Amino acid sequence: MSGYVKELVNQARSSSRRLVNLTTKQKNIALKSMARAIKIKKDFILKENKKDIENALRNKLSKSFIDRLSLDEKRLEEMSKSLEEIAAQGDPINQVIKKCKRPNGLSIQKIRVPLGVVFIIYEARPNVTSDCAGLLLKTSNVGILRGGSNAIHSNRAIGEVLKRAVQEVGIDFEPFFVVEKTDYKIVDELLKENEHIDLVIPRGGEALIKKVVESSSIPVIKHYKGICHIFVDKTPPLKVSGGSTCARKGIPVDKTPPLKVSGGSTCARKGIPVDKKIDIKKALKICVNAKVQRPGVCNAVETILIHESVAGIFLPLLAKELDKHKVEIRGDEKAVKILGGIKKAKEEDWFTEYLDLIVSVKVVKNIEEAIAHVNFYGSHHTDSIITKDMFNARKFVREVDSACCFVNVSTRFSDGHQFGLGAEIGISTDKLHARGPMGAEELTTYKWVVYGDGQIRE
Repeated sequence: MSGYVKELVNQARSSSRRLVNLTTKQKNIALKSMARAIKIKKDFILKENKKDIENALRNKLSKSFIDRLSLDEKRLEEMSKSLEEIAAQGDPINQVIKKCKRPNGLSIQKIRVPLGVVFIIYEARPNVTSDCAGLLLKTSNVGILRGGSNAIHSNRAIGEVLKRAVQEVGIDFEPFFVVEKTDYKIVDELLKENEHIDLVIPRGGEALIKKVVESSSIPVIKHYKGICHIFVDKTPPLKVSGGSTCARKGIPVDKTPPLKVSGGSTCARKGIPVDKKIDIKKALKICVNAKVQRPGVCNAVETILIHESVAGIFLPLLAKELDKHKVEIRGDEKAVKILGGIKKAKEEDWFTEYLDLIVSVKVVKNIEEAIAHVNFYGSHHTDSIITKDMFNARKFVREVDSACCFVNVSTRFSDGHQFGLGAEIGISTDKLHARGPMGAEELTTYKWVVYGDGQIRE
């Protein structure tokens, strides 16, 4: 073990023993001081962030990567606000989960306690440094924070600002540590420190998660990639004059001229009536938002599945909207046949988290095929169905094996703030201990406390 790692883990364990004695009031005062410091020192933080951005541009990194890396006054304001919200939320530490009184007089309580020392590994998102430091402090956990080397100047600056803010309100030890060395050997060493570190949380791409899981001798909660799906379900059958069902391709269509449906409209492609019940405008809005609002984040949609009965109507409209935002579409054979002029998706595309203005599209026969696709190719992060059929909605949320299952909602809502949890450490795709957005409660474990009056076991 290097001298740097030895000193780091010893300090972290020492801080852990002291941090549990801070009161909720002391922690909240520190968090508010941290929030103010982000605003006061914004020029310093932005100057350091600029160094990281310039390096990223020199290395010709993608636009979506640079977006995740970049800070501006608005994002700093959001970081400050997040710390204020953490201060305002309840403190889960020492919360009594359950209690009982035994016939022999024993009073038994199950209470929330900190996990201890938490090692968080993440990539080029400097705001994570602030969010994690705040949440870990709130829950009396010590954080060892290792951001991506591409964000080293930003992370050092944020860590320095936050530490000074804590010291200014009388906390004379370090409640969190930013790893200031970019050598990945330091990470490898830390992953073996199971006597000093209680939990590892990696946030990032597949390669990072795999490396951490394979190397760590410490328990790991994975915040895996977000291969998020939206399934656009079929429209209810639409009757036109003469009684036949109208749909695109392979379904008999009445020979009478196409009719406009009450409350509906006529599809420009081949005069096919569109049933308003499918709410195409809403479906388009959800799909486009999920892809383009912020494509470089883990809850952006990567694959859109469309029921074959509406694909002929919906796909051209979707393509038109996505084209406005310069989104590249990669489709299966049926999607290529409907749209023409798009790339055919390869097998690897269905497994890919693009984090960019690219989306895969597949036409499916039914909801069963959609669910099978999501469970096979997905990352168990966030998946959504757009439907008016509540039977199908319930089937989807019951059978899709993901941390977050949505109905008629953009995948972009998979977020601790949007769930009312406040700031989050990330979104766990594991099943043990925590699943989905990890807020304050998910950063605790519990202990049993028993009060007696001299009882002995006979």
